[in-house]
Parts: sequence; C-alpha cells; structure tokens
Amino acid sequence: MKENVQSGSPSGSEPNSKSGRRTGSLKPFIRLIRETNPPKLMLGIALFMSVVTTLVSLVIPLFTKNLVDSFSISSIKPAQIALIIGIFIAQAIAGGVSIYLLNHVGQSVVANLRDRLWKKLLILPVPYFDNNLTGETVSRMTNDTAVVKGLITDNLTNFIGGIISIVGAVTILLFLDWRMTLIMLTAVPLSMLILVPLGRQMHRISKGLQDETARFTGILSQVLSEIRLVKASNAEANEYTSGKKGITNLFQFGLKEARVQAVIGPLISFVLMMLLVVIIGYGGVRVSSGALTAGDLVAFILYLIQIIMPMSQLTMFFTQLQKAIGATERIISTLHSEEEDHASGREFENAFQPMKLEHVTFAYENGETVLEDLNFTVEPGKVTAVVGPSGGGKTTLFSLVERFYKPVSGTIQMGTDPIDAYSLQSWRSQIGYVSQESPLTAGTIRENIIYGTNRTVTQAELEYAANMAYADIFINELPDKYDTEVGERGIKLSGGQRQRISIARALLRDPKILMLDEATSSLDSQSELAVQNALKNLMNGRTTLVIAHRLSTVVDADQIIFIEKGKITGRGTHEELFQTHKMYHEFATQQLRIKEHQFEGAAES
Repeated sequence: MKENVQSGSPSGSEPNSKSGRRTGSLKPFIRLIRETNPPKLMLGIALFMSVVTTLVSLVIPLFTKNLVDSFSISSIKPAQIALIIGIFIAQAIAGGVSIYLLNHVGQSVVANLRDRLWKKLLILPVPYFDNNLTGETVSRMTNDTAVVKGLITDNLTNFIGGIISIVGAVTILLFLDWRMTLIMLTAVPLSMLILVPLGRQMHRISKGLQDETARFTGILSQVLSEIRLVKASNAEANEYTSGKKGITNLFQFGLKEARVQAVIGPLISFVLMMLLVVIIGYGGVRVSSGALTAGDLVAFILYLIQIIMPMSQLTMFFTQLQKAIGATERIISTLHSEEEDHASGREFENAFQPMKLEHVTFAYENGETVLEDLNFTVEPGKVTAVVGPSGGGKTTLFSLVERFYKPVSGTIQMGTDPIDAYSLQSWRSQIGYVSQESPLTAGTIRENIIYGTNRTVTQAELEYAANMAYADIFINELPDKYDTEVGERGIKLSGGQRQRISIARALLRDPKILMLDEATSSLDSQSELAVQNALKNLMNGRTTLVIAHRLSTVVDADQIIFIEKGKITGRGTHEELFQTHKMYHEFATQQLRIKEHQFEGAAES
C-alpha cells in the first residue's frame, strides 16, 4: 500500500510546495528555532560572554600601541604585565564559558526539535508512511537536525563575536586613521559580490545533499532490515548497484559543495591578503611622513587581523546557514503534515451495537478502486468472516475499521453514529487486532505481550494470556522464558510462535471488538486447532471480524461475506454460500476436500 487517496497532504506534496515558496528564506528557520523554546537566559549569558571576549580582544591592540610608542625597559611595569596577563586569562575563561553554554543551547534546541519530530511522527496517519520511506524519515530526525545543531554550536558564537569584532575594530580604526579605514572598507562590497551568489548556490546544493542523504538512508534501512530476503534471492549484486548509485550521488554533491568552498575560501583570503599588503604599504608611507606613529600602524594591523579572522568565520557561518535552511525546509514539511487527532470526539463505551457499512468505497491515490459500495452489518457478539481471493481488499477493509484510512464515500457506523464521532484513542482501545504479519518489536516476549497496555500487568495475567493463546507451551521451554529476547521484528521466533505472541497480546487487551486477519495462517495443524479453541473462548460475547483464506477457520461463523475485486458477491452462512456461490463452493471443495457429488446432492435436495 504505497499510495492513498488522502496521502497528498500527509506525504508532503502541499508542504513541499510551501517549502518551494520558502526556498532560501531565513524567516521559517528562525521561527522553527524559536518554536523549540531555547533557554533564553543561558543563550543570553553565552552571547554576553562572547561579547565580553570580543571587547577584551579589541582593547589589546590599544595596549600594544602604547607599548610600541613608549617602549623601553624602564617603562614596563609589573602592574601592566599583570593586567595584560589578567586580560588574557579573563578572555580565555569567558570564551570557554561562552562555548560551553552555546553548545548547551544548541543541544537543547536539537533535542526539542527531535522531540517535536518524534511526537509528530507517532501521530501522523498511515498514508504518510505509505508514501515516505522509513530511512528517509530517520534521516530527517538525525542528519537534518544535526545540521541545525552544528550551526548553533559551532558557528553562532563566531558570527556574533565576528560582527562585534568587525564593528568595534572599524570604529576604533576610524579614530586612528579614517583614510586607511576607508581603503580597507572597499573589501566589503567586493566580498559581498562573491558571497551572495555562492551562498545561493550552496543552498541549492545543501538541499539536494540532504534529500540524497535521506534517500540513501532509506535504501540502507530497507536492505538491512530485509537482509535475509536479499541473501535468499541472491540479490547482493543488485542491492550493491542501488547503494553504489546513492554513494556516487552523495559523492557528486560533496564535490559540488567542495567546489563552492574552494572558491569562497581562497577568494576571500586573496581579497583580505591584498588588503593587508595595501594597508601595510600605505601605512608605512604614512609612518615615514609622521602622520602615524609606529604604534598606530601596529595597532592598525592588529585590528585588521581582527577583521580578517571574523570575515572568514562569517563566510563559514553563511555557508552553514544555507545548509541549515535547506535541512529545516524538510523538517518543517514533516511538522506541517496532516496528523491524526486522537482526542477529539466522544468516548467510545458501548461496543455491543451493530457495526454497519453503508455504501463504503475506497481507493488509493492515483489508483483503481479497492473497495466499491460495500453494504453489510456486523452483528454484536457474533462472528462475521470476510473471505475471497487475494487482493480483493479484505485487509484494506480492516484498515478502514481501524481508521487507518477514511472511505472515499460512504460511512461506517457503530449503532447510529459514524465511528469517527468517537475519539480515535478510545475507539482503538476497544479493538484487538491480530494481523497476518504478526509484528513484534525488538525486546522480550514479556514486553511484546504487554505492548500498548497502559496499566500494570501481573505475572498471573501474563501467563493466563499466554496459556489461552497456547504460547506458554514454547515459552516455558525457552531458557529465559518470558524474558527471552525475540530479536529485531521477532526474527528469533518462528512464524507460528510470533502469531501466538500476537494472539496473547490481543487476549491481554480484553477488547470488545476482535479483528483477526489470518490469525492462524502460520500455525501447523495441531497448533491451529489449539489456537482456534482459544479464539473461540475469546470470541464469546464479543463482536468479531475474521479474514481467512483457509475456510476451515470460518465454517462456524455467523455470517460470511465473500469479496471479489472489492465487491461483495455473496453473503450468508457456510452452508448457504456452499450451495449458492460458485467460487465459494470451489474454495470449499479444494480446501475442505468435499467431493463434488456432495454439492450436487445438496443442490438436488
């Protein structure tokens, strides 16, 4: 299920269009950072310390000027030396404190940003995940947020300090010699002519790099999670080719980034070094003419260095800023995706009501109709089985009942109210769902059985659920019993064992509505019989929906709905459909091995 009629918004098409309008814009980035609620006091202290460090560095050339102009052994006083040493120590301490606090702020911003993303991802609807690879989503959580962190922790201090250093140095230099200062300032527009177009190009490169990194992470996640399939299919060479393409694309983006940086760095250095040579040459002439003292020239050169150093840091800041803007566009796209509303609606309390499907039609986006004009009623406390050929839409029907998707048209009602009138949390809390995939999480058997249970589960309850699901038979044979690790996606257990763990989980929830999607498909004959007995106990007094290809599991159902290509072609009990529905009759004769003449005899009678 890779496409969905609703998925246009959740998948990001609308946010992407918004992102397109934001390309290169600083406002969304700043707004996103502000929404993470960074510790303002700590940020203020960090920036204050950075300002102090910068201001101290601006005082040092003036001391140097006085030393040079009045240099003699006798003029050097211990107090002066102590003062200079004290200034250097204070500068180092303030710089260290500023760096630590700013790193703390950066880590806090990224932690809050990841927290928002994680919370958002958990409440995004299923169509979002149908249309976005897991690896790409993981990349948004890790790689893109790391770019934002790097900007704050590594470059923000240099940017603030650099601005103060440049403004302060230029102000002092104007007092020292305004003519030389004006010559120096000619480098500013020249530098901007270089930085602005290259910054725009860096933004485009960064955006492409982040997207390609997300795609590559998606490939890695998909291949490594299905490594057994890869090996069983001898697909190592094909997957290597796919991964190699991603590596090559990342390499090409890296080279593009390197080319821009290779232009920015040397050009800025060239401009600044030429400026330094001109200033030293012109300053030497003015010293020889008596317009400047030697101390003034030394101070001027020191201040020029204090301008040159921040200029390179500002260049790096704007380069990283373009990267961060590109990364946050994708983060913003995810945060703006449509989400599930778990709280709105009434509390779902009375599950002992008929569930009615009235003219329910469903189709995935840009795809053919999966379910068409379904009309039937699931009676409370009874078993309704849904059977039919594979691909007929049976599992999709369950997804509609679970409210993973919404029908294109028609309604699903509980009693007289549509099911979306109830809060999503209370609705799903009343449903016990056992799917044919039997999904497990990495962890212990205990953790998987109690998964999603928001209460303390006693050992007796745990063992009872396992016993009812006939899972205790194999659990008690394991060395660590309920504390046995199941591995990623339960890979250390057999298919039948995983199925019984899933059934035990459903039993523990004590749901009012049961949904069993091929719940016994992975069991051998003996286990299937045992679990069917357990399920019969569980179904007693509960509304139950069952999907089964194996008709032996549904012959006793109160109602059987036969679905072909998304349409209902038959309904009734096993005996009724066996006599009146041709395809059901074929299914039954093949699976239950009922002889043809039995059907004919029944038809004649």
